[in-house]
Amino acid sequence: MIREKAYAKINLGLDVLRRRADGYHEVKMIMQTVDICDDLTFEKSAEPGVRLEIAGADLPADGDNLVCRAAALIMETAKMSEGVRITLQKRIPIAAGMAGGSADAAAALRGLNRLFALGYSVQELRELGVKLGADIPYCITGGTMLSEGIGEILTPLSQPPACHLVVAKSNLDVSTAFVYGNLKAESLPYHPDIDGMAEALAQGNLKGITDRMGNVLETVTEKAYPVIAELKGQMRELGAENALMSGSGPTVFGICTEKETADRIAAAIREKEAACAVFVTTFCKGDCYGT
Repeated sequence: MIREKAYAKINLGLDVLRRRADGYHEVKMIMQTVDICDDLTFEKSAEPGVRLEIAGADLPADGDNLVCRAAALIMETAKMSEGVRITLQKRIPIAAGMAGGSADAAAALRGLNRLFALGYSVQELRELGVKLGADIPYCITGGTMLSEGIGEILTPLSQPPACHLVVAKSNLDVSTAFVYGNLKAESLPYHPDIDGMAEALAQGNLKGITDRMGNVLETVTEKAYPVIAELKGQMRELGAENALMSGSGPTVFGICTEKETADRIAAAIREKEAACAVFVTTFCKGDCYGT
């Protein structure tokens, strides 16, 4: 048996440059892993195929699950006849804009690669992962990355300075397809300064990072779900350096220089029952998985 963690991500900055002819959106964003994770275990099985068991969430455990699809893809690619049993302990909120499903799928690719000693490189795992989802290539290693193209062009960036985060997933499930389907990519009112944020990361300048936080998907999600703007405002009022929606939402995170501030914000959000899941956490540093 082997074990793999699957860490959640946030977007420190998310810009959409255009909608491509193939229907995908070209993005430019800064991805950052945070210390909230699912746990997966992998065991060889004499029974062919993939068997998945899930705890902590009501999710399908059949072939539609991204974990099963990722496992089946690498097994088919490697022309394997053996089977695998996978258990998944969910902690990352579902439909939250934190790449929980993509992180689990990436863990399945890493896990089977290790369990069966398949020898695939990080780049080869990323090339497999992008066939299933645009966030999966990033989730193979995590860390601090500039993500371009549809998410598959990845450039490592300097790690952010140490700080504390409060992460709150409101009582909503937001469809990524709905958000991108309603995004006016050619007439956005602003574009985050992604290049400036990358420079602030290189300088270790936390204020330079928080001042540049922006997510153009908020132009859709905040209109449909005002609670997102309310959560951001509450975090800022209570002392966060800045707050932002992650991905297509509805999760909101605030960056704080002191843990006490993050704890106070989290307690206030829990008291108002404004979110179904609230975490106080930190950034993960470097390659989270030693890949």
